[in-house]
Amino acid sequence: MTPSWKLVAGLYPFGAGAVAVNLFFASLIGSWLGWPVMTPWQAAAWGVPLGLPAAWAFARHIAKLMHEADP
Repeated sequence: MTPSWKLVAGLYPFGAGAVAVNLFFASLIGSWLGWPVMTPWQAAAWGVPLGLPAAWAFARHIAKLMHEADP
């Protein structure tokens, strides 16, 4: 089931934000291993391009649920 671009565009800000928050907190956990900690700005910058695949995947899931709910 292919989602519409309107659905993907509507979910994109949430996907980009979720990716940015998860990257930031993952970098904090990685600091326990000696890895560098990302700044919030770096995490947000990585969240912008990586938010599109996340939004696309979630839009596919929503489109599938919409298709199942339609009699």
